[in-house]
Amino acid sequence: MLDLTLAIAHHLLIFSLFGVLMVEFVMVREGISGDTIRRIAAVDLWYGVIAVLILAVGFGRAVFAAKGWTYYEHNLCFWLKIAIFLLIAAVSIPPTVAFIRWRRSPTPPSSQAIQGVRRLLWIQLVLFALLPTLAAAIARGYGEFA
Repeated sequence: MLDLTLAIAHHLLIFSLFGVLMVEFVMVREGISGDTIRRIAAVDLWYGVIAVLILAVGFGRAVFAAKGWTYYEHNLCFWLKIAIFLLIAAVSIPPTVAFIRWRRSPTPPSSQAIQGVRRLLWIQLVLFALLPTLAAAIARGYGEFA
């Protein structure tokens, strides 16, 4: 039952993170208002919270669920998935800083600033698409090394 519960929580959190990322992508547009910037900043806070929960539940799943840590510790696809997730986290830092700066600024962000953040959101979306591919490979035993 623990395995099923952790798997469900992990998947729901991942879908939630993707949804939050899409909301940010849709909301960050030319001519955004102060109210929209405040909403984006609030959404971005959830992005961070959900990402931390994914790591906690994911590692709990790797350690305590059916396959156990020994299945994952020797799997290249698992470590690539972790590395990509951390890369996504690193790429998400500049937009978070921008959202905080924009929220505090009396003037709206420049077109260049908006385009820069949108580019980083695109990068996150592209990297995010690799995660289910690696998850499917891991579940089927691909990437194992001795």
